[in-house]
Amino acid sequence: MTKNIKNTVLMFAVGCGLAATTSSCSDFLEILPMNDVVLENYWTEKSDVSSVRNSCYESLESEDALNRIGIWGELRSDNMLAGANVPNEVSEVLKENVLSSNPYCNWVKLYECINRCNIVCHYAPLVQAKDPNYSEEEMKADIAEVSTLRALAYFYLIRTFRDVPYTRRPSIDDTENFILPATPFNAVLDSLIANLESVKDDAVRRHEMDRVTGSYYTLPIKNSSRITRVAIYALLADLYLWNEDYDNAIKYADMVIDYKLSQYDDLKARMGDMRDIALVDSVPLILETPDGSGNTGGAAYRAIFGEGNSFESIFELYFSRSQNQENTWVRDYYGNSRTPNGRVRANALVFGTSKLDFIQGKSSLFKATDGRIWENFRFENSSLAIGKYVNSTVQYQTKSVSTEQSLNLLTAMRGQNTAPWIVYRLTEMLLIKAEALVERGLEGDFDEAFKLVNIVNKRANNLTQTLKKDDYINSKNAMANLVLDERRREFMFEGKRWYDLVRRSRRDGNTTYLASAVKLKFEDANAIAIKLADINIIYFPYSKNELKVNPLLVQNPAYTNGQDSEYIR
Repeated sequence: MTKNIKNTVLMFAVGCGLAATTSSCSDFLEILPMNDVVLENYWTEKSDVSSVRNSCYESLESEDALNRIGIWGELRSDNMLAGANVPNEVSEVLKENVLSSNPYCNWVKLYECINRCNIVCHYAPLVQAKDPNYSEEEMKADIAEVSTLRALAYFYLIRTFRDVPYTRRPSIDDTENFILPATPFNAVLDSLIANLESVKDDAVRRHEMDRVTGSYYTLPIKNSSRITRVAIYALLADLYLWNEDYDNAIKYADMVIDYKLSQYDDLKARMGDMRDIALVDSVPLILETPDGSGNTGGAAYRAIFGEGNSFESIFELYFSRSQNQENTWVRDYYGNSRTPNGRVRANALVFGTSKLDFIQGKSSLFKATDGRIWENFRFENSSLAIGKYVNSTVQYQTKSVSTEQSLNLLTAMRGQNTAPWIVYRLTEMLLIKAEALVERGLEGDFDEAFKLVNIVNKRANNLTQTLKKDDYINSKNAMANLVLDERRREFMFEGKRWYDLVRRSRRDGNTTYLASAVKLKFEDANAIAIKLADINIIYFPYSKNELKVNPLLVQNPAYTNGQDSEYIR
């Protein structure tokens, strides 16, 4: 890690105890030098650890981090085009013209989160030795929690840049030299897995208290805004999928699915018959239409994206209205009540532009009965805008729909920009498992994979069977494409599509699938396909500023022409 990274790292957060204290930071810091505050006076009791632990979440929820998570994971994909008033640096990413001078090659905010996590891991044992009210069990749980946030931040970085500087040692003061070479993708991935395996059993199964408001939870499902043991299982399932360890990806996906099934059984025992949550072929999901018997869909969308912290949520970034927090990525890029279309829009070249296109089944991706059409998109004249997260509620007719009028589509935009940002939810575990089964390819794996994809698809189609098993089951390529298509339908605009294409390219050893998908949004498709043929270009370049200050970084070879030539080492 470079001095450039390190200079932003949170001494302010450590000294002030972000998110947990109301005292004046400036007065406190005027009394003692910063290093004395951190090393001698700050880390004395449990609340000090809690303060910095909470600031780790705040780093990921910040505008700088959240916008990068969205841009890195979604913008270059076949889902998105430029909207109105798109900033030039964003427009260049959309056009596959990414230069090292682009500010979205800056990774500092993610390293800020990582360093805060490293600091908690370093100081928590020292505080536990001093504070008799801070038990060893609590200390281990805090370390497991921040270790998972650190792993998530590194996971975003390696999926975006491939090889990155990697350390679990905290940067505490300016006397240390933190210039590090890039660690290879697979080595970072292996280390993340090993670290999470070592701490997963220390994490809490559920939290009793909201980390922002301090209020106690009344239901066990209200835990998705903090890392729990099941959130670690979800991240491990994803890490193992990228590591091509399919047995372990299946194992951890099953652990999450089994946990949600036990949670469903518990809720049903406590609350009786539940109309909104039901078993869809043995997996508990929120129904679009309660009981599947009504004519109005949208209930699952309202619970998952409108309200947030739903039964299906495993981990999501949380934005509190009372704390004046905002989801800046959704606000600025997807849209809000003042600028409904946002800075980016859906790719109408692929999906179509009108409600009637979808109703008449003209989409190559969505069946006419798929409720995700009305949940993913907003229809503004001939422009296809993004609706997911922007709308707080979506209602539509599910039966006898043949015209725009009979659809009876009703949407309500969010009054405040507090949309959650979901990192993992239950349907992703189904599709991670399905992908792992397809790649493992043992006897019966394709059948089970199809069943899992079908569960996700049936929920979205109001329990209607739309997929034909015989169309896919006899070909690994057809099954692999089916899983990625379903992931695209289910997680559209959730910051996952570009990473799905990158994972496919890594596994295939080429960019054929990625390029064939992405070129469809360009007028000069052949030129883009040629550009994307270099597998190195699916990653972002290192920032020009990082290359200047870190002589150990070697620029991605796809970006060593033109302005970056002076940084070839």
